[in-house]
Amino acid sequence: QLQACGGGLVQAGGSLRLSCAASGRTFSSYAMGWFRQAPGKEREFVAAISWSGGSTYYADSVKGRFTISRDNAKNTVYLQMNSLKPEDTAVYYCAARGGSARVQPYEYDYWGQGTLVTVSS
Repeated sequence: QLQACGGGLVQAGGSLRLSCAASGRTFSSYAMGWFRQAPGKEREFVAAISWSGGSTYYADSVKGRFTISRDNAKNTVYLQMNSLKPEDTAVYYCAARGGSARVQPYEYDYWGQGTLVTVSS
């Protein structure tokens, strides 16, 4: 089970840090990803990290502003979001998959419930 939290309302240019805590199983051997879905849009890839944390991947739209990281001892993955823009407004989901990190939602096996991020202009 994955539990995402940390969303909220922030002004453009601000920062938020999302957390995704895993329970019920050890996700330290799983690649983790963050996805987001804005109203009326499809779920899209944001960032992913390998099981070791040694490899990270980002969507072009967030590169240089967002940072994904993980703490396997705490079974938690993070998404630090800086320089937020109104177009970052969405429900953010964390996901896990066995094997290497991927960017397509259908390649992930486990999903959290989502946390809403709203960026005001």
